[in-house]
Amino acid sequence: MIGDEILIAALLYVVACLALVLYQQKQTSKLRAKIDALTLLVKENDRQREAVKQELQELRSGTIGVGRRMLELEKRVTKQEARIDETVADEPQARLYTRAMKMVELGADIDELVKECELPKAEAELLLRLHGKGR
Repeated sequence: MIGDEILIAALLYVVACLALVLYQQKQTSKLRAKIDALTLLVKENDRQREAVKQELQELRSGTIGVGRRMLELEKRVTKQEARIDETVADEPQARLYTRAMKMVELGADIDELVKECELPKAEAELLLRLHGKGR
């Protein structure tokens, strides 16, 4: 009887251990599946990060190129403005027209333009129409 009880207890112990082992294997299998899924997510995330990194590098390169081009254009515009200013300063007739336009902006009339800038009346009228306040 005591031997049978020990045998039954041992058998129950073995069955409980087997149930525990099966439960642990099932849990381990679930964890492995989750680990595999997370590994795939990490790999996809790394791939996307590399793609974004590449796009960002391309944008940086493009921006640098545009910036350089803008600097070149600014230099060219500055040179052109200097040339225009030199040309205007060298031409006495241009100085008269510049002065006449300023006078028009300040409210001068046809007679003042003719007298002060030595312009023909038709040109003075044209300047008033083009640059006058009533444009």
